[in-house]
Amino acid sequence: MRRTRIIATLGPATDTPERLGALMDAGVNVFRLNMSHAKHDWVRRVVADIRGLARARQVFPGILMDLQGPSIRTGDVPAPVALRVGERFHFMVHGAPPPAGELGTTVNYEGLVSDVRAGDTLVVDNGGRKMRVGGVTSAGVACEVLTEGSLGSRRHINLPGVRVSLPALTDKDRSDVALGLEVGVDFIALSFVRDPSDIALLRNCLKDRARPPLVVAKIEHQFAVDHFEAIARESDVIMVARGDLGIECPYEELPIIQRRIVKACARMGRPVIVATHMLESMIQSPLPTRAEITDVANAVFEQADAIMLSGETTVGRHPLACVEVMDRIARRIERSGGANYHVEAELTQPRQKLVKSAVLLADELHSAALVTFTWSGQLPRFAAALRPRTASIHAFCDSEALAAQLSMLRGVTATVLPSCTDDPEGSIEGAVQRLKARGAVKSGDSVVVLVPHGNTQDRQVDSIKMHVA
Repeated sequence: MRRTRIIATLGPATDTPERLGALMDAGVNVFRLNMSHAKHDWVRRVVADIRGLARARQVFPGILMDLQGPSIRTGDVPAPVALRVGERFHFMVHGAPPPAGELGTTVNYEGLVSDVRAGDTLVVDNGGRKMRVGGVTSAGVACEVLTEGSLGSRRHINLPGVRVSLPALTDKDRSDVALGLEVGVDFIALSFVRDPSDIALLRNCLKDRARPPLVVAKIEHQFAVDHFEAIARESDVIMVARGDLGIECPYEELPIIQRRIVKACARMGRPVIVATHMLESMIQSPLPTRAEITDVANAVFEQADAIMLSGETTVGRHPLACVEVMDRIARRIERSGGANYHVEAELTQPRQKLVKSAVLLADELHSAALVTFTWSGQLPRFAAALRPRTASIHAFCDSEALAAQLSMLRGVTATVLPSCTDDPEGSIEGAVQRLKARGAVKSGDSVVVLVPHGNTQDRQVDSIKMHVA
């Protein structure tokens, strides 16, 4: 089986039941809803379609709601504005017009005039246009154009190195979180995380749920990189969001930052996603570039838990082919070995050390499968973090909600077996028979089983068993 998980962002190219089903069949593990563009009625309809199609296939893909976060955007312009190097361009607040005879537009963030100062760099339209701040007044910011081009309406603005005063959760984000809880998404991603307090703000919105969505922290500017370890320890999953990160940080630093983050996540046992521009050319082309193949391969070699498609599957012409390309690359690179950053994993809990023993046993026996029974997801998370060499990880749990949350973990396949947590010892043979029926193991294969035995004097007691299929 392919260990690396594939995340596909949904949009006009992929949101029909037929296309959703085809993506599941091609191997998509998690579906992403980008709330920068998604409408609430659309989310309700798509989530219902995913759940129905998944049940019919007896699979449990995760659903990731990606919040827009605090976004600074330009205002509307009647027509794209031509920009020439050296010209002055104004970003005006409070709806004020630019000075007479000069170019400019409004911005949706009045605090811009408080956050920037002369000499700061302002990047517009996802890195397409750069400007240098020349002066700031209460009415707006005057900039010098550094790159030629045109500027349209509602373009995104980045301020590299500037800590903006926008809230971590906007009113729109809070409304979207409420929707996510209503429809039962499995993950919620927080955009433009700056420090652990931003994560705490989102968790506070989720605290009343018995099984709240897992929190994904998106690392996409220098402040998040500077506070990465503290952010990661407060989060459930990390996303290396390379689009904004590549604008906010020097681009030559981006591969180093990605590797540092993936390596740190391996040490902390935190699932990690590598995202953005992985197969960007396939929005139009039926085949990837050689550089894109290498980029995907590097993320797989680094043993990231998941790799993500964005525009490729929202508006692209070849969404299914993109999934097939990722699947093919991942399977091949996984056979060639990996970076093995997990050898430096921090094992601070007795259960983590027990799981490590199970993984070592599975590797020594060249086991076909490592089976866990779980009601919290903890055992399969520990096992996935230790990256078994040969064994696939099969997590048997008692709820679809937990199975979907396990969809992000590298090498984990979840199965709902309602009785397994009541009598895990008695469920071993039934679980192995299920694996044989679906071809995951064959007669004579060795299977290592992690069996929880409930709480004894407030301590979790587990055992490791070796089973022959």
